[in-house]
Amino acid sequence: MAAKNDVSGREKGGESGAGEEIQRWTAGRKAAIVLDLIKGKVVLADVARQHDLTVAEVESWIDRFVEGGREGLRTVPKDADARFDAERLQLLAKVGKLTLQVDALKKSRTRRRSTP
Repeated sequence: MAAKNDVSGREKGGESGAGEEIQRWTAGRKAAIVLDLIKGKVVLADVARQHDLTVAEVESWIDRFVEGGREGLRTVPKDADARFDAERLQLLAKVGKLTLQVDALKKSRTRRRSTP
């Protein structure tokens, strides 16, 4: 049987009947709580107490959420910079390889002409 969520957003055990909680917070659940905090719908201390979390834990979610949002608002995100750099290096390597091939072909062509 599929796991069911309790009111805290945590998954509860399926058929075991023990009702033990699996304390697994998905990014979506964390984001929902952070958005509620940002919008002022809930209070940090209350959220932490209600979900058996530390205030520092929830604050770290907020920090990561804000940093992710800041990154998303950049004109060129850092991960895009990294992709561009990696692609640039690949292309430069390919150009170098092709240049060596052209030079080798020119040398072999020159040798064929000079040999009677």
